[in-house]
Order: sequence, then C-alpha cells, then structure tokens
Amino acid sequence: MTLLTDDPVAAMRDRHREAAAGLPYTRVSGHRIGGVETTATSPVTSPVVDPATGEEWGSVPEADEAVVDAAVAAARAAQPQWAARAPSERADLLRRMADAVERRADVLSITNTLENGSPVSETAGAAANAASILRVFASLASHLEAGDVRAFPTGGAETVVAQDPIGVAALIAPWNFPINLVVIKLAPALVAGCAVVIKPAGPTPLSIRFLLDAADEAGIPPGVINLITGEGATGELLVRHPGIDKVAFTGSTPVGRRIAAACGELLRPVTLELGGKSTALVLPDADLDAMSKVLIRSSMRNTGQTCYISTRLVTTPDRYDELVDMVTATVAAAPVGDPLDPSTVFGPVATFAQRDRVLGYIRAGVAEGARATVGGDVPEPIPGGAFVAPTVFADVTPDMTIAREEIFGPVITLLRADSIDAAVDIANDTPFGLGGIVFGGDEDAAFRIARRMDTGSVGVNMFASNHYAPFGGRHDSGLGVEYGLEGLAAYLTPQSVHRRVR
Repeated sequence: MTLLTDDPVAAMRDRHREAAAGLPYTRVSGHRIGGVETTATSPVTSPVVDPATGEEWGSVPEADEAVVDAAVAAARAAQPQWAARAPSERADLLRRMADAVERRADVLSITNTLENGSPVSETAGAAANAASILRVFASLASHLEAGDVRAFPTGGAETVVAQDPIGVAALIAPWNFPINLVVIKLAPALVAGCAVVIKPAGPTPLSIRFLLDAADEAGIPPGVINLITGEGATGELLVRHPGIDKVAFTGSTPVGRRIAAACGELLRPVTLELGGKSTALVLPDADLDAMSKVLIRSSMRNTGQTCYISTRLVTTPDRYDELVDMVTATVAAAPVGDPLDPSTVFGPVATFAQRDRVLGYIRAGVAEGARATVGGDVPEPIPGGAFVAPTVFADVTPDMTIAREEIFGPVITLLRADSIDAAVDIANDTPFGLGGIVFGGDEDAAFRIARRMDTGSVGVNMFASNHYAPFGGRHDSGLGVEYGLEGLAAYLTPQSVHRRVR
C-alpha cells in the first residue's frame, strides 16, 4: 500500500484548515428560500466535519417545520410563472447556469472534498459533469414543444397529448456525490417547468450552495430553486409535506423503502435510486492488463462509495489466480492519502460512522473465511481520520456477508464460478440490480452475456453514465430512472384532450 502523506498528520491538518479558511461557505446561519438567505427559526445546528482530520470546520442550521413550510410555499408561488415560460427559454437559462457552475469548479471541488473526503482527483470533475447534465437536459427541451396528436383507432376523432410539469418536487440527495446527484434531479425538473426544494445529505450541506449561486447568476427566478438543510427528520417533513407533488431520492435502500411507503400512502410520484451490489463478470478471454487500467474507476471509485460500482468480481477457475494477482497489485499500488493531494486515489470514507461500518464488514469477511490479499482488518492508514485500508478479498463464496451486502467502502470481493453460466447466476443472485460489467476479448460475446444480467445498466469492458440514456435500478436498487428522456418524463404529467376531427 502506497502512502502519499509522508508529512506529519499535523501538517495535513494545517493544509485543510487553510483550505477551509478560504471558502465562502463555512458557518452558514440560514436557508436559501425564495432567492434570499433566511434566518433559521431553530437554534439547532449540524456540524460539518472533515473526514480526513476529524475536525469540525463548518455548520448549518436544522430546518424545522416552519422552514420546510416556507420553502415549499416559495416553490409553489414561483412554479406557475416558471412553468408558463417556453421550454426553450428555460433551456437557455440552464445553459447559462451550466456556464456559471463551471466558473465555480475550483471552490466547489475543495468544499466537496472537505465535506466528504472525496479526493480532488474526483471532485475536480464535479462542476464539468454537472454542467454537462444541465446542457443535455436543455437539449431535450425541444421534445416538450413538439405537438403530439394521436388519431382514434375508429377514426373521426383525435387526441392532443400535452405534457405539463408535475408541480413542486422535493430533491433529496446523498453524501457521496453531493453535486451531481442533485443535478440529475434538478436539471430535468427545471426543464419540465417544476420548482424544487433541495435537501442535501447531512454531511455535505455546503458545496450545493454553489449550484444556487450559479442559478442566480444565470437568471433563474427566485423561488424556483430552494435549499434547506437538516438530517433525516427534515427529509421526512419534506417528503410528507402536502405542498410537494413529486419526490426524488438517492440513498440507501432502507431509507428508500420508508420514502416509498410514505409516497405510496400519499399517492405521490417518487423516483428512488438506491443501493447496489454489482458484479463484474471476467470472461476467459478478458484482457486483464486492459482491465487493470479501469479497475479502480469501475470497482472502487470514490473510495468505494459509489452505488453502481462492481465490487464483486467473478471469473472461472482458469483465470481466477491471475485475476487475484492483478487486482491485488492494482489496489496495492493506488496511493492512499490526503484527499487535497491531486495524486491521491483513496481518501477517507465520508464519515467516522461509515468507517466503523466498513471495518465491521471487513472483520466479517475475515471471520467467515475470506482471504485478504491486501488491506483487511489492519490499523487505519492515516491516524485521526476516517481512513480504511483498501481491501481485496479472495476465496469469497456467494453466501458470505461481504458478497451479499452493500459495503460502500474500499473493498473488493473475488469469487469463482464453475462456468460462465454459473457466473451469470452469481451475478443475478442478489436483491439488487443497479450496475454491472462484462470484461471479455470478444465484445459481441460479452454484449450477449451483458444482456443476461438482471440489472438496470451494464458496461462492456467499461462502465460510464450516458446522460442521454436512462439510469435506474431493478429490485431493491430503486424505482424509476434518471437521465435521458425517461428521466425528464418523471417530472411531467400528461393530459389527453380528445376532439372530433372536422
């Protein structure tokens, strides 16, 4: 395991304190409602803790019922005029917002890194990715202006199908990608003509403010985008608020189930992007050297805190030992260190509670007989922070806890399968269905195997999100999709107007 942080831990702390001191948002005292910074009505605040050092460097207020009421009221007041604008006009404002987001790339990246420990090599791309999503959905606005007239099958009449904005949407985001997992909800909502109330995750409430600054600069009207902060109780108030017409949530499956239950009770549309336990199938003709170059991105991206990554690698016995050697060497060579260092691959996990959770899974793997070829139940690589040694487990069987449950940390498991058919069975033997990869030399054959995987998205020799194509999970990985025209449709409600043909 390579450590980039050769300096004393105190030196890293000094660098992080200096970085935080230069940020515009640290100790925030209010919420962003109706285009203005409002005064918090509750004295309760939540700390923002740097997971690399364990130091508190910021804080935000907890939204109570009065704040949630005010945010929803502001959105409802702004939504009719926003919906009345032509889709092309809304799209132009999204393009301006995209430009404004990109101008904030550096400060957004540093804030994000200090919030959740994602290395700057990851967060440096957040603004560009967010801008791309905004521009893609802006390009889809023309679909809202095209006429849709459908003839009656019996003749003599026709139906004009119109698409109206669904109303006011609650957007609730997780802490692993706090910018992009808001924007994949915000962009389609805005293009559709919805107003929104955003609630970021508790650990990552500050970087999201740069999105609102960019929206203000672009000229998006006050009240169309509102921001409140708080923990789970705030989210529950928002989900159940009578002024909310649609909920979009990314996060854990247990929380998603509770939100789904509430929305079912209220007959409220909901999009849920939840957990995953995805599999990479390594076929006998796979190029392991090429695979090694995309392994971290595909299976341990963002220190393993990515919902769709393929943390289970399955291959046949003839390639198993070679695969173990490649994965072990690749992970061992990836630097662990200060997330503000551009060369760092693995930073801390996002919170100390998450560190303890991941360590619990590692200990379970050891106890159940898996073999750690690198990492394992060892002391943290850098003391004082929420660091976990990146871990590769070999000799894993499908029934082990680490092979079945989402760990959400820097842990890979390697499993044997007697045949390709058995490997596909292992990949599909999970309650989740979010991502997956097939590595193989014959890409046509790999594609055919990919189509047999029971999951929402699959890559062939790679994995990436296409902003024009739907992304969503099956089974316990969620309901509905994001991205593409399908993601835009989640913020629209159709109306059919029937008329006689003269």
